[in-house]
Amino acid sequence: MLTVDFTRFPLAAGDRVLDLGCGAGRHAFECYRRGAQVVALDRNGEEIREVAKWFAAMKEAGEAPEGATATAMEGDALNLPFPDASFDVVIISEVMEHIPDDKGVLAEMVRVLRPGGRIAITVPRYGPEKVCWTLSDAYHEVEGGHIRIYKADELLGRMRGAGLKPYGTHHAHALHSPYWWLKCAFGVGRDGKDAALPVRAYHKLLVWDIMKKPMATRVAEQLLNPVVGKSFVAYATKPHLPAAMTTDAPAKADDSAGAPA
Repeated sequence: MLTVDFTRFPLAAGDRVLDLGCGAGRHAFECYRRGAQVVALDRNGEEIREVAKWFAAMKEAGEAPEGATATAMEGDALNLPFPDASFDVVIISEVMEHIPDDKGVLAEMVRVLRPGGRIAITVPRYGPEKVCWTLSDAYHEVEGGHIRIYKADELLGRMRGAGLKPYGTHHAHALHSPYWWLKCAFGVGRDGKDAALPVRAYHKLLVWDIMKKPMATRVAEQLLNPVVGKSFVAYATKPHLPAAMTTDAPAKADDSAGAPA
């Protein structure tokens, strides 16, 4: 289940991609399938080990085209172990709402992104997320949980403040909003067989939708995304420096070759 829409966020074979806070690796896997040179980075070592296993399985199965590469590694989003301008593309999906120093994360992403490069940021949308917070304190008052709710203008303003130029936005996963409202209403900590019947029933619907991709639910989600889409997605570029700012600068060797790929 992808949150980034690659029809709005084009990816070319050979692009150097950082999936920051990759989690289970869904976007990293898609980038690998599209021929990119992918680095999937997360602070959770257990998830990174699982992502590395899936990368290896994809390579063995021939799911990635020739020239594509994939690396999974542990790391700190506030202190990325890469030189400036190491990546053509940076993706950070459903991560920034967890991090106290979101401005610091934005600064690091901009630093490692090359001028002219592209960035995709996704966060929980304000309205559906506010409902979850209202229904359940346990939804967000947990270690590592959500510490803020972004309004669209607020996130776009922070992106501009970090030196990025937003060029597009949309909402995603409208069918998932009711699922989380149900979980919050019936007990967010109750999973699997312990979950309430409405939660289990709706979860089966989501699994069916993800596996089968029926036209009816695809159309329904497209119609509902502008209203109750669970995620807000923003795309931006890192502008090239004006010529006047680079005229007197000393020549600098290209550090991109040192980036993991």
